[in-house]
Formats: sequence, C-alpha cells, structure tokens
Amino acid sequence: MNTTTPKPFLYEPNVQNKDLLDTLSTWYGHIHGYVSLVICVFGVSLNIFNVIVLTRKKLKTPINFILTSLAVSDMATMISYIPFAFHFYCHFSANSISAGKNSQGWMNFLLVYLNFSATTHTISIWLAVALAIFRHHHVHSPAKGNLTRTRRIIRARIVVFIIFIASVITMVPYYACHNLTEVRFHENKTGFVFEPWHLGTGHEKLVIFVSLILYSCLAKLVPCVLIIIYGTLLLITLNNTRMKSRIRRSENGILTDHPPQRVIDMSRTTIMLLVVIVLFLFSELPQGVLIMCCLFQENFFETVYIPLGDVMDIIALINSSINFVLYCTMSQEFRHTFTRLFCNSWQFKRHQRPVLVPQELTQRQRYVISEREPTVTDL
Repeated sequence: MNTTTPKPFLYEPNVQNKDLLDTLSTWYGHIHGYVSLVICVFGVSLNIFNVIVLTRKKLKTPINFILTSLAVSDMATMISYIPFAFHFYCHFSANSISAGKNSQGWMNFLLVYLNFSATTHTISIWLAVALAIFRHHHVHSPAKGNLTRTRRIIRARIVVFIIFIASVITMVPYYACHNLTEVRFHENKTGFVFEPWHLGTGHEKLVIFVSLILYSCLAKLVPCVLIIIYGTLLLITLNNTRMKSRIRRSENGILTDHPPQRVIDMSRTTIMLLVVIVLFLFSELPQGVLIMCCLFQENFFETVYIPLGDVMDIIALINSSINFVLYCTMSQEFRHTFTRLFCNSWQFKRHQRPVLVPQELTQRQRYVISEREPTVTDL
C-alpha cells in the first residue's frame, strides 16, 4: 500500500508545475476511489471464503495456516481502506482540501489508517516470506507422518505470532512520522493537513529519515530479497524433481512422459505458492526502491512518488484480493472443499471422484497413498 503518504493535498498546499505524470495522476484520482471500493468489497468477501475453507479440519496444514493468516491480514488492510477511499476520493474530490474533508476527526482517522495499513501490509509480506521458507524446507525434508505434521503446524503458529509482534515493534518509529498541523480556510473555518517532510533536501527530521529507512528496508527490500532467494531455490527444486522423475521412469522402462500424481501435486502446490509470493515481489519491491529514492533525491517525493501513489495502492489491493482465484485454479482439494461447503450437495457428488475401499488396495497402493504429498494447498 502507498502507506508512506496518501496524496499531496493532505499536505500544506503548494504550487507545482504540472507534467504528464501529474496529469495522469489527477485523472485517475477521480475514479480511483470507486475502483478501489469494488476491489475491496470483492477482496474481503473472497478472503472470507479463504479463511472458511482453509480452516477445515481436513485442510489443517502449516502452509494453510500461514495462508489463513495472510487472508486475515489482507482483509484488515482492505477493510481499513474502504472508509479512507470513500471519504477522501468519493465523497470529496481527491485533489482538494476543505474544512469538511480535512476536519480534525477525519485527519485523525487518516493518521490511524496510515499506521494500521502499514503494519498489516508489513505482516502480509513477511507471511509471504514464511510461505517460501516453509515450502522450501518441506520439499527438502524426508520426514513424514502425523507427528511431523503436528510439529510443523506448531512451528508455523509460532512463526506467524512472531511476525505479528515483530511487525508492530518494527513499525514503532514509523508511527512517529506523521504530524498534523492546523490550516485556516475562508469564513474562519479550519482544517488539518500533514506537516511536510522535506525529503531529499537534507533538512528532514532525523526521526523521519531513520523511520523511512527502516520501513523501506525491513518492510519492503529485505523481504523481497528473501522472496527472490527462496523463490529461485523453489524453482530449482521443482525442475530437479521433474528431471529425477523423468530419469526414474526411464530407468524403470516406463515410456510415458506423464509424471506420477505425487510429482504433479507437488508441482502444482509449489507453482501456486510461487505465484503468491511473486505477486508480492511485483507489488512491494518498486515501492521500496521509490522510498529510497525519495530520501536521497530532492523533489522525487513530490514529482514521482506522490503521483504514483494511487497506482501502487490499486496494485496492492489487487494483490490482496486475488489469492482465492489462485487457490481455486491450482488446488483441486481447495475446489472440492469449497464446492462441498457452499454449493449444492448433488453438484459436489457429481464431480467427486470414487474412493477405493481399503480392502481393495494392494500393498504397493497403500504405500503410495501413505507417502504421497497432500494435494491441498499443501503440507
């Protein structure tokens, strides 16, 4: 999210030369509120489905617990964005200030929203890092069984708890960045705007400079680097697994190129999680780089970062709302569970595959079923 600052009109008004980027930003600002409200409403609804499906007893796995926490964090981000978008973009013009729009109550709400959304978004990106690390550890771990799975779920819960607490602590310096100052309008009416930061001039406050450095590194750049590293490792592992499966089939005299179901399931799960974390990479890495540019280049904040704020917001909102589509597309178990919970029972039975009774299974089939990787969104 564009949580560093919302829009230039929230600062004390100043005169700037309009260029193409400012013009496009002004045009898009008129529709951004309505577009973001639609995305938020659908995104919150879809993430509710994610939470309901992923918390079913059959789907309780370490990765699914992290995905559930990610859905909760994304919902919190979008729910807080709804009143912000309605008041500052729909009810009032995006590029204006007034006593009603910039009242003390609404500006205090904006202050809380900026801090809250920055925290929830920091939690989300670190949960994406946890997804990559847990998946990488799982595909390289030979241990199987219920006891191992239980230990991994406990470990995932501890990691999620640490991420929530550490994100709040990390963002404490950022909470001190925004300060309101009173401005007077015509007819003796007053309102409030944010104090200017003077980024890139060398005259910014030390607390602002340090907090934005920490925010850019710990909430944007560092997790993106970790996502790149573990995403690359997952791709290498996926390719190696497919190559080993092909070689094994060739050695056993199997002529078909169709890999076994276990390899297909592992590939689908890994690819789905890769898509989830790569979306975070495209959403967060550019913003981290732009924040660093703002700190070391004068006027970059006003001329580049601010006009791109709404675009960064809409990309982040789309990223927060699209996971349900990914799960339905790439996880057969997720689709079946969702269908069973929310569709007519006869529709589910029509598409449900028959299950072999235990007496009909050979010893080899029992071994394969006990050792195969779950087809859920994971582990």
